[in-house]
Parts: sequence; structure tokens; C-alpha cells
Amino acid sequence: MSSPLVTRFKHLSTSSLAHQSPLPARTSPLVLDRETGVLLKRHNDMWFDDGSVICRAEDTLFRVHISQLARHSVYFRDMFAAPQPPSSNAANTRYEELRGLGVNIDTTPIIYLHDSAEDVGNLFTALYDGPTLGDNGKQDFRRVEGILRLSNKYIIDSLKAKALAHLSKAWPLSLKAWDTREDIARTHELETNHRFYPNPIAVINIARETDAPSLLPSAFYDLARHSYTQIFEPSEDDFLYQPPSSVQSLSSADMQRLCLAKETIQHAITSLIQAMGNSQYLRHAQYHSVQAHSRRVSITTGVCLSAATCRKDFSELVDLATQHYLFDRERGCLDPLYVAEELGQLKSTEFSECIACARSLETWAARERERMWKLIPLWFRLEHPTALESTSTG
Repeated sequence: MSSPLVTRFKHLSTSSLAHQSPLPARTSPLVLDRETGVLLKRHNDMWFDDGSVICRAEDTLFRVHISQLARHSVYFRDMFAAPQPPSSNAANTRYEELRGLGVNIDTTPIIYLHDSAEDVGNLFTALYDGPTLGDNGKQDFRRVEGILRLSNKYIIDSLKAKALAHLSKAWPLSLKAWDTREDIARTHELETNHRFYPNPIAVINIARETDAPSLLPSAFYDLARHSYTQIFEPSEDDFLYQPPSSVQSLSSADMQRLCLAKETIQHAITSLIQAMGNSQYLRHAQYHSVQAHSRRVSITTGVCLSAATCRKDFSELVDLATQHYLFDRERGCLDPLYVAEELGQLKSTEFSECIACARSLETWAARERERMWKLIPLWFRLEHPTALESTSTG
């Protein structure tokens, strides 16, 4: 792996341009990169007076400790172990104003990091203070995404593991964890009418960039629940809207996966609704009713006492679900896990005259949800399908 460019920023000096207004009190002095004309600023927190290395990212300077970077990062450890180029007198002259900031320009290396200043600030803060892991909402993802990206780039394995474990709570491998995140999302959306979690396209891209395939199945599934218009031409009111300055898109290969999977998902929902009306569990219930020799059977035994009525009810439920999800394209029409959950509750045990069939429907729906959850990696043609876990696994 190639190391970042180590430089002495030969064209740095404190800005003293005549047309600049005096800096307000307590404002960090600006440093001019005379080669590019860019004014550089100190980071508010990650500037330590006893720091032994200065890192530049975009227009921000960080003064941190070589020992701290080398302790956590294999990348920085190897880089600092290599012989450093000597500084030049000309460069030191241009650094003269940095002496006023307490920097020994004769011995302090300056490293140019080709990363965003926000990401570098979050990485260094995590190394010194520990990572701040929040609620997995949009703002939290923006911070943790940067930590994951740079901890992967600079080989900080422990920090990468923490960031990935945190993101996995929102983009999980288990159906139980998925249901938990969905409850959080629905509550937030009902209260605010805004999406809680970040755009799944960003999750897919960071998973690809950092070799984190465990995030892919749930992120792809979340994205596939939206229409093509919402994905490619979202309005400002849509959950997937991205400001022009931060638009992300899928690779062509992942775009193909999405399109193929959306077609498979539509077939899955159609098959799910049709399967609900095949009444195989009703025939099973009738068999047990015959074995009971026509004696009165308690509803607690799980035997259907009114097969004809229940068969008619299921037929009506199939018609209702077909109209709602396939024709009217109502909420959840692209979400087979949601559809299965709703179908399982159509014949509620609280109000149904046949408790046995109501419970049978709930059991069938739960089984179908687990079956489909495990199929998600295959639906999206993921190169190395990650084994997804059922509801029974945390």
C-alpha cells in the first residue's frame, strides 16, 4: 500500500495580505499555502501544543502525536518507521510564522492526507477519545462512515470493527434485528414525516469501499423497496432525495443487481399472496377433525372447526391483498417482508371466530418471512452471499 505524500509544505506562511481584515480575537491564525493560494486553518480540537506531527486534510491542519497514530495504525507505524527526508532551509524560512504556533519546523513532519477534513477530524477524535456512536441516523452515519472509511484505509482494525459493529445494528444480518430497526424507522417517520436512516446507496458504496459485505443484503433490500422514480428522480419530499452537492450513485454492476432483484421481489409478493389462499393448513385441520370422530374439539387443540367458513375467509383475504398490493400498489407493495407480516395479521386471533386458523396463518407468515430473509443475498446476486439469520437469532 502506498503511503500518503509526506511533504514539508515549502510554500506555507502566516497570511499577512494587506487586503485581509484583522482576525477576531481567539481566532486561529490562518496559514497561506503560497503554491495554491489556499488559506489553511487549525482544527478546533485536534491541535495539541505538544503534538509531534502535523497532518493536512483539505484546508485544515491537525497537530497530533506520532505515538498515538503509530500505536493504532499499521499504516502510520510503518510510515513513521521509514527514514524521513531532511528539511530544507528555504522551507524552514517559509514556515517561520508557524513558530508562533509552537511548531518546531525543523523537526515536525507535515503529512498531506488525501481525505476530507471532516473524516480526518472524526478519525483522530475517535483515536483520542474513543468513537462517538449514536443512533445510526443520518448525522450519525455521516460521522461513522468516515471513521469506517479511514480506519480501513489506514489499517486501524480495532476501530474498523467498532464502526462496522455499530452500522450493523441498522443494516443487520438477522431478521430479528431488522424488525427492530424497522420499528425505530416507522416511529420516527410517523412523528416527523422524514426518513430516519441514511440513503441505502451510501451504505452500499461504503460497504464496497471498505470490504464490508455484511452490510450489503439489508442495504440492497432497503433500496429495492422504493420505486425507480424515487431512486433515480426523487423529489425534495422523497425519503431518498440527495442534495446536489452530495449525490451518490451505484456502480453499473450494483445497478444491475438492483434491477434484477426488484423483478424477483415482485414475483415473490405475488407468490406470497397466492400461497395464502391454497388452504393446505385447512385440509390438515380437517384431517384431524375426522380423527376426532366428530366429537366437540376445543379451540386450544389447534383444530379448525369451520373449514368451509375459513376457506371462504381466506379467499376473500387473497382478493383483498391482491387489490391492495398488486393493483393499487399501496404501502409495502415492494416489501415482501412487510407484506408477509401484514398477511399474517389479517385473520387476527383477537377477533377471529377460528383461533386455530388465525394462529396457523400467523405461523405461516412468520415462516415465509424467515424463508425470504435468507433468500435476499441470492435475490441481489451478491458475489459472496452472507448467511442471513432468522428471527430466532439476535
